[in-house]
Amino acid sequence: MSPDAVIHIGKQAVEAILLTSAPMLIAAMVVGLVISIFQAATQINEQTMTFIPKIVAVFVTLLIFGPWIMDLLVTFTTGVIAQIATVGR
Repeated sequence: MSPDAVIHIGKQAVEAILLTSAPMLIAAMVVGLVISIFQAATQINEQTMTFIPKIVAVFVTLLIFGPWIMDLLVTFTTGVIAQIATVGR
């Protein structure tokens, strides 16, 4: 494989990682921000209050975006395998 092909595959891998992790990270961040605002408004400083809602939000987001994530990963994997197969010829 040429260095350009390896760099291209690496770029695609980073893009796939960012796209697959973004929905869960954004959901956890939004839920954490809402709970932090609620805690600041009510002056409840319970540290464990944020964990359960964040976990639930991440799981719900994973259920919603799971098919899209799997499609993205399958497309990426088959593309990489196809590129490797064409280089071997």
